[in-house]
Amino acid sequence: MITVLIAEDQDMVRMGFRLILEAQPDVEVVADVPDGISAVQRAKELTPQVCLVDVRMPGLDGLEVTRRLAPHTRVVVVTTFDSDDVLQKALDLGACGFLTKDASPGLLVEAVRSAARGDVLVSPQVVLRVLRRAPKPVDHAAAGLLNPRELDVVRQVSRGLSNNEIAAALQLSVSSVKAHLASVQAKVKARNRVEIVAWAFRAHVVAD
Repeated sequence: MITVLIAEDQDMVRMGFRLILEAQPDVEVVADVPDGISAVQRAKELTPQVCLVDVRMPGLDGLEVTRRLAPHTRVVVVTTFDSDDVLQKALDLGACGFLTKDASPGLLVEAVRSAARGDVLVSPQVVLRVLRRAPKPVDHAAAGLLNPRELDVVRQVSRGLSNNEIAAALQLSVSSVKAHLASVQAKVKARNRVEIVAWAFRAHVVAD
């Protein structure tokens, strides 16, 4: 059973997240709170496996909550991207999932499951919104840096799949997927999974 804490200041959104997650047989919502201070306090008391955290909350914002919890708890950040750099800040602070509030129920559930497994789920829509706000030159030759299997893995990452799902789709072991991703990061100078997806769109490895 995956234990989850929800931190979201909008009552309707918070209850919607709870209803979606509690409908899953492998997920238990141990608490839902309306502010960042309560999120940190309740997370320390209940030690949930995953915390679903809104970026904008009273008391402490979601980034500060992530900073305090991420060393010990898997944090999935939910955002509307009012700030261009919120995604990168959340990544740097240790968040392991990224969703917009209009994400589908299925994506919400998979983000929680991926976080619990130790994987990172990145919604392609999230990356596209960042790319559109901060366009960078298209690198048409960049795809040649990667071998065919690495390109396959990058395309699956860009679909928002977890390492386990990529392994199943490409008939690879999870350790092989992780090794390919590490190689890709080094070759394209990406610091994390989100930057791999951003590179893939700029290099036309995947289509917008």
